[in-house]
Amino acid sequence: MRACPTTCCVPVPAGREVGMSLIEVLVSLLILGVGLLGAGLIQLNALKYTDSSRMISQASFIAYDMLDRIRANAGADYVWGSGDTSPSNTLSASVRDLDLHDFEANISHLAGDTAKGSIAVNQREVTISISWDDSRAANAGNTRETFTLTSRVAVDPRPSR
Repeated sequence: MRACPTTCCVPVPAGREVGMSLIEVLVSLLILGVGLLGAGLIQLNALKYTDSSRMISQASFIAYDMLDRIRANAGADYVWGSGDTSPSNTLSASVRDLDLHDFEANISHLAGDTAKGSIAVNQREVTISISWDDSRAANAGNTRETFTLTSRVAVDPRPSR
């Protein structure tokens, strides 16, 4: 018996080619490229939506922090709108003023100048709203996301006058 001179001992019928043509290679590269572009697009969307959910989580933390401050200082009037500014002089400020200053600073750190916040108090019900520009996640201009927290407090936070 004679040894096969090549590493492959499978005989090839005459007239048939073995291997891949250039067209097959180009088609497989096209399919691979489309797949990689799709994976990249999915990754970009995941990053956008992760950023949006992070903003919602941060707004939730800010609102709950403010609600805890309102509960801790129940005798003060915490009604505050997005057009209001907190006092800048912290040496002579009351606890309420410092709380509102921190609330405004936290909202500003959340989303910059586009973020707005408000606190509404109706007897024992407190509503804290925080909104910001979320056009990056929505792929549209002038899209605002709003987080609203409404809760009841044990005592009426507004002092009787």
